[in-house]
Amino acid sequence: MNFESLVLAAATADLAAEAALDAYDGELPILATNRTETEGGAAAEESERFDVLRRAAEHRSVEAIDIELAAVRENDGAGVVEHAREHDASVVVSTHDFSGTPSRSELQETLSLACEHGDVGKLATTATSVDDVLALLSATRDLDTDGRRVATMAMGAAGRHSRAIAPLYGSRIAYAPVDPDEATAPGQYDLATLAGLLDALR
Repeated sequence: MNFESLVLAAATADLAAEAALDAYDGELPILATNRTETEGGAAAEESERFDVLRRAAEHRSVEAIDIELAAVRENDGAGVVEHAREHDASVVVSTHDFSGTPSRSELQETLSLACEHGDVGKLATTATSVDDVLALLSATRDLDTDGRRVATMAMGAAGRHSRAIAPLYGSRIAYAPVDPDEATAPGQYDLATLAGLLDALR
């Protein structure tokens, strides 16, 4: 997956049912995820969800997997990362904070750690003010300037605009559901809207 330019991960797969992968015949590359509830998913059993991610990385349509930084550092997630790379799948290492937006220094530290383990370090926070968005964008710009590949977005109404402007500060991935009724995080634009905003801002 070419992370040197913006990637619209509109075909992101929640792999609760692996049959969805086998049935997929689209042209967009798939970024496969299988998250815990605390990070916005539904998976519970660590071993089972890691097995699903391993199998996804082997699938012809999957060009990248997204796994949580906490899983890579504390559980068997590092093995999933290694398995993905053995099968030529890129790795996004992510953190989702649904409680708020940490300080700029904490954001930088988290992103740096994620970049150490993944091809892209991803951080999604919850913004309650434009100051939260500014802190996230500043951290994004700092790491991008330092040569790190990052993906950032602020969830919630206050951070919604970050999904369109974060790429201007160095974010490499923008997430959007094709169907607006299938949003996976608060504040997501649908694909057509986000694509239009990105085109207008370039």
